[in-house]
Amino acid sequence: MAEAYPTFLAGQRLTAELLASAQPMVARKTADTSRASTAIPTADPHLTFSVVANAVYVWQGWIKYFADPTPDLQVNFTAPTGSLGEWHQVAAGSGTTTGATAGYSVRMDSNDVTSGRNFYGTSDTDMGAVLHGTLRVGANAGTFALQWAQASSNATATILYTDSYIWMQRIA
Repeated sequence: MAEAYPTFLAGQRLTAELLASAQPMVARKTADTSRASTAIPTADPHLTFSVVANAVYVWQGWIKYFADPTPDLQVNFTAPTGSLGEWHQVAAGSGTTTGATAGYSVRMDSNDVTSGRNFYGTSDTDMGAVLHGTLRVGANAGTFALQWAQASSNATATILYTDSYIWMQRIA
């Protein structure tokens, strides 16, 4: 059975708040963010959402990044306590080191909603990663955010670029 939120009923009064709750939310990076010499993931300043208790969301997105092969890029998500769900990525995999690599290995794991994964980088090419998943929020409302850092601390900055985005839709 397909899920939709909210369910509109005959004779129901339509308010701006109700109509807004039916629209997808989009978070887009409006500036590049660089991080160097840190392997402690923190929330991206642009890719965050407020989510409500007992709701279900589907989401998808794309990030453009630069990560040297030494630090690479680690990505995870933070969600309110008690949240469940899964996420999946299609990103550069192990062994990707230069843009001249004849074909890249690809990482395509399915992960718990708050488990992190490393995306690999190259010394000479910007990379992209496709992300998507589900979020089932428990009894606690809060913030759903993409967190990231270098996979290993290095002086060469890792960068998440402008126009990376996540699109999120409440479905229940």
